[in-house]
Amino acid sequence: MSLFGKFLGVGSATAASRVLGFAREALIAAALGAGPVADAFYAALRFPNLFRRLFAEGAFNSAFVPIFAKELETGGKDTAARFAGEVFSVLALVLLAFTAVALVFMPFLTATVIAAGFRDSPDKFDLTVLLARIMFPYLAAMSLVAMLSGILNSFRRYFLAALAPVLLNVVLIGVLLVALYQGWDGPNIGVGLAIGVAIAGLLQLGLLVYGLVRLGFRFAPQRPRLTPQVRRLLALAAPAALTGGIVQINLVIGQIIASQQDGAIALLNYADRIYQLPLGMIGIAIGVVLLPELARALGAGETRTALTLQNRSLEFGLALTVPAAVALALTPVPFIAVIYERGAFAPETTQAAASALAAFAIGLPSFVLIKVLQPAYFAREDMKTPMWFSLVSLVINAGGSIALFPSLGHVGIAAATSLAGWANAGLLGWALWRRDHFRPAPETLRRIGLVLVCTAAMSMVLLGSWAVMQERFFISGILVRAGIAVLLIAVSMIVYFGLAIVTGAVDRSMLARTIRRDRTPEAGG
Repeated sequence: MSLFGKFLGVGSATAASRVLGFAREALIAAALGAGPVADAFYAALRFPNLFRRLFAEGAFNSAFVPIFAKELETGGKDTAARFAGEVFSVLALVLLAFTAVALVFMPFLTATVIAAGFRDSPDKFDLTVLLARIMFPYLAAMSLVAMLSGILNSFRRYFLAALAPVLLNVVLIGVLLVALYQGWDGPNIGVGLAIGVAIAGLLQLGLLVYGLVRLGFRFAPQRPRLTPQVRRLLALAAPAALTGGIVQINLVIGQIIASQQDGAIALLNYADRIYQLPLGMIGIAIGVVLLPELARALGAGETRTALTLQNRSLEFGLALTVPAAVALALTPVPFIAVIYERGAFAPETTQAAASALAAFAIGLPSFVLIKVLQPAYFAREDMKTPMWFSLVSLVINAGGSIALFPSLGHVGIAAATSLAGWANAGLLGWALWRRDHFRPAPETLRRIGLVLVCTAAMSMVLLGSWAVMQERFFISGILVRAGIAVLLIAVSMIVYFGLAIVTGAVDRSMLARTIRRDRTPEAGG
């Protein structure tokens, strides 16, 4: 399968999860609005998500995959299985101890890390502690899921690992439908959602175990010990964990500051959910596929192949992300209103969430650039350089949030997150250029310039269309609103992709090959 085809495979699975995530968030918005229970649930969920990104996904996607792939290629399946068993045993022991400590000290963690501002609201604080305790074991399940995903990705089996997050949204949608049907009150809905999160973690773990069984790869847990390869993994994973989880760290910093404003955490989460759709479809797909592909190319000494992979990834990422970011920044209201505005989610809440979405959208291309550029370091087992750049962006995010929050409120936090993303992406690109590890090809730079021109033309059409339809939108029901939102998307896509294909902003030959491949039946089924 081509690189573009792999991006599409992972992106489609991630898109399914994101679309179901919209349905989940719409139900939460209808049931809880931006009230105290919603604040408590999102604050509690953010905590295990932070450590999942820091110690699981960030570490294993960056450190585990290159080492495991090398063991697989040099020693075969048996050597790789022994290494996987060693890592699994150490990881399980660490997770067990860490979870036990976190459960005991959850009130302290809530008061200092999760949401310090909740201390002035005892009921909300106590509910946050309860929900965090119920959901924290989700971290252990998802850490093991991240390891199994790394194994599957090393075998170039990307789809199942990308599909696993769908289970979380399916379970939570089921909980919400039951809650709304039976008329549960807010705190009971929060508890039901927390239990659903824990169950979903176990289901995702079971799905990936099934994937390994189907692959025919098995490993046995061993006595936990720090073997030379495990020590090597830990040495690489320590800085990689911080680097991979920097977005989550930035969000937690924003959450601590936002906890001073009623409803701000929920508003940021609702906006975050929408811009995560293009980020998940494009940026995460690139990050998942590019690292193992780049590691194999560099390991084999195929420098030209590595450069081609990076150029094609850069073109693919920006060609899809730039127009999406501009559309969300210019017209955030229709998307927020169609997805969320019902029940407890009032029109004024829509305006507040839309402002945050516009600020997040400004940084969307930078987050995708980070996914394109970081694998060039990780594949060379350079974990420290991205770590230092991530720390710089962390300081920028914290300083920006503190400076902007008094005047802009929750929107200032979103803007600081975007500013930090651009700083990180700029530093990553600058260092690769200086080291001569990656300099975009002239053809890639030409296509990026054309993407900007096509996006500018699309922007004018989008703004004109919204100006014509805006009045009708605000006085109409959900069906007409949804129709207008779909029409805006359709018009924008027709204008942008039509111009992109005509001007060559999109690689026409690659597009033609992909279409021909999709139309050609695979031999032998």
